Amino acid sequence: MGQKVHPYGFRLGVNKPWKSRWFVERGFDKLLVEDVKLKAELREKLKAAGVSSVEIERPGNKLRLIIKTARPGIIIGRKGAEIDKLKADIQKRTSREVFIDILEVNKPELDAQLVSENIALQLEKRVSFRRAMRKSVDSALRFGCKGIKVRVSGRLNGNEIARSEWYLQGRLPLHTLRADIDYGFSEAHTTFGIIGVKTWVYKGEIYEQKKRRDVVTTTGAF
Repeated sequence: MGQKVHPYGFRLGVNKPWKSRWFVERGFDKLLVEDVKLKAELREKLKAAGVSSVEIERPGNKLRLIIKTARPGIIIGRKGAEIDKLKADIQKRTSREVFIDILEVNKPELDAQLVSENIALQLEKRVSFRRAMRKSVDSALRFGCKGIKVRVSGRLNGNEIARSEWYLQGRLPLHTLRADIDYGFSEAHTTFGIIGVKTWVYKGEIYEQKKRRDVVTTTGAF
């Protein structure tokens, strides 16, 4: 039985930061539920904007949302109309002072979450899963990633029996903590059922490996 560890959770505190950064002594459960709901709602609402991740900070009684997106113009809107509307809606629901920061993802082809969502979208449009996987892998390698793995699971091509297929190109050192590995998961809702899409993108090492000094030992005769 495979004992799998989430690539992000495995590196948490080593080279990956927490996606919710706050501390409370009381009412932790309520704020945690609020975080989960906010993230799910924002992902659903801003689906067209290609949202990679939503990070939450709570300094005092304030709420800061950091949205990483491939298309920031859709979220901001004309003269900031859409973002003001979004801010007012969240402020009304949470009864807190809300700040929204939009960060642009410069290379969506190297963002694992956006790659998996793109493959899921193609599967919903009845594109062949092998073609969708190969296209995403080739484009990621072209943009300079050192390795990528894509795995799709479910009723592929409408087959009666569900199966998994994966495609790996380059290196993917999952056990190396200093390796910068991005992970993304999304679901394609097809007429045959749900197809899960997982993506791992290896972007290189964060910490340089220290060279080991050769220790020379000498033995003397007594």
